[in-house]
Amino acid sequence: MPADAKVLVVDDDAVTRACLVDYFAAEGYDVREAETAEDAERQLAGESVDLVLLDIRLPRKDGLTLTRELRVRSEVGIILVSGRQDEVERIVGLECGADEYVTKPFNPREILARAKNLIRRVRHAAVAAPVCERAALPVYEGCVLHEDGRQLSHADGVLTALTEGEFQLLRAFLAHPGLTMSRDALMDQIRNREWVPSDRTVDVLVGRLRRKLRDDAASPRIILTVHGAGYRFSPAAPARA
Repeated sequence: MPADAKVLVVDDDAVTRACLVDYFAAEGYDVREAETAEDAERQLAGESVDLVLLDIRLPRKDGLTLTRELRVRSEVGIILVSGRQDEVERIVGLECGADEYVTKPFNPREILARAKNLIRRVRHAAVAAPVCERAALPVYEGCVLHEDGRQLSHADGVLTALTEGEFQLLRAFLAHPGLTMSRDALMDQIRNREWVPSDRTVDVLVGRLRRKLRDDAASPRIILTVHGAGYRFSPAAPARA
């Protein structure tokens, strides 16, 4: 377990919440709990955590909305918990910025394993970020990938953090410039994710990566869609202003 790891469990179901809180506390985690998204926001405003275990079906503000809002300002680890086996909902959760997605009934040991790996990645990225200049790869003119910090730096000095999936996908593109890569080939590059990637997962990650590269989704110039074949990375094309 990462030292002093803090976990926030957000679930309006008292039984599920107590189960997760007790399980993680027994494993040595510093655990907080919240019944609503609003309560979670109040706690997060006062203290940072490493991981949020977040139920999607919350009263008033739901878990997807909270995920989207958290991801705008934070790289905290987020595991969404849902009572539905719904592929569309899983994809939407990933699009909102969640790192993982699990369904009820769940095995606490599985969530614990995912949590350990995710917290380790989040902390590694936070520690590596200040020295990210040690490993920098040019993406296109004016944009550089800092591998240690898992960040993009743009010509205007803005730093943009990448999730693990986005980072792995960009590394795959950088390793094969100008080559059309099928979704299957790209899925092989992100196979170390704890969730199992699918064709739609690749499309979601490409969409998110385009936004962070400032590539116009309506008329992309950096990550090109090759209909019926996959995607091609065109590093020579600068992003539009």
